[in-house]
Amino acid sequence: MTDYTHCLPEHEVKKIGEHDLHLEIFQGTPPHDEETTIKKSPLLFVHGAYTGSWMWSKYIPHFVQHGWTCHVMNLRSHYKSRVMDMTKITFDDYLEDIREVLAEFSEPPVLIGFSMGGILSQKIAEAATLAGLVVIDSSISKEVHGLIPYPESNRITPGIIMPAPVRDELTSIDETAEDIAFQRKYLQTESAKAFATFSVLCGADGVSINGDQIYCPSLVIKAVSCEDEDQRGQLTAKQLHAEYAGLSDTTHTGLLVGQRYMEAVDIILEWLDR
Repeated sequence: MTDYTHCLPEHEVKKIGEHDLHLEIFQGTPPHDEETTIKKSPLLFVHGAYTGSWMWSKYIPHFVQHGWTCHVMNLRSHYKSRVMDMTKITFDDYLEDIREVLAEFSEPPVLIGFSMGGILSQKIAEAATLAGLVVIDSSISKEVHGLIPYPESNRITPGIIMPAPVRDELTSIDETAEDIAFQRKYLQTESAKAFATFSVLCGADGVSINGDQIYCPSLVIKAVSCEDEDQRGQLTAKQLHAEYAGLSDTTHTGLLVGQRYMEAVDIILEWLDR
C-alpha cells in the first residue's frame, strides 16, 4: 500500500491553541515559466468527519506545484492534534477550531472544506472574511435538505460516538483496493454530538446557512451518483451564489483519494486562476 502522507513535500508544522491543533504548512512553488506576478491567497483545507489532514495527501502536491501555499488543519482530537474525549466534542467546538486557525492568517485565505468540513466552512463563511470558499461533497444544509430530503430508510441512529466507517474495496466505483487501504490505516471515531447537529442522516434538523451573508467567490463540487444528489449540489451552489461542478459516477471519498481525484483538483485550480 502506498501511504500518500509519505509522498508529501517538506513542510512546516505548528501546534495551535490550547487543543494543540496540528497545522501543516506547505509553501507554494510556482512553475519557472509562470509569468504572472499576482500574489496568490493562501489556502486553508478543512477535512471531513473521521479523517484529518492526511485525507488531502493526493491534493496538496498539485496546489503547491502551481504556487499555492497550503495550510492543512486538523480539528481537535483528529490525526496529530491532541487526543480528547470524543464523546464531549461538539459541532461548535469544530467551528471554534477553524476560527482559531484563521486567526493565524495575516490575509484572508481561500477556505476549502470536504464533507463535514464543507458545512463547517459554509457556517464559518457567514461571518469570516475570506478570499474564497470551496466545498467538496459537503454535508447539506437544513435548507437544501428541506427541498430534497434523504429517504427515511437511509437514516442511522448515532451512539455515544460514531465508529470509523467500514470500507469495502469491492463496493467503490472509483477507488482501488490500495486507495481503500490507505483510508483504513487512518480512519478514526467521530463525535456523535457533532453528527447530531449537522447530519440529517442522523436525525438532525441540519445546520442553517444564510448564503446572503457569504460575500466571497464560491465553488461547489459534488459527487453525483443519482439525480437527487446532483440537485442537492446545484441547490447548495444556488444557496451560496457559487459556481457548480457535478462529477458523475464518482464517490464521496473518491473525490479526494480515488482514481479520478485529479478531475476535482483541476476544477479547483482553474477556478482559483479565474
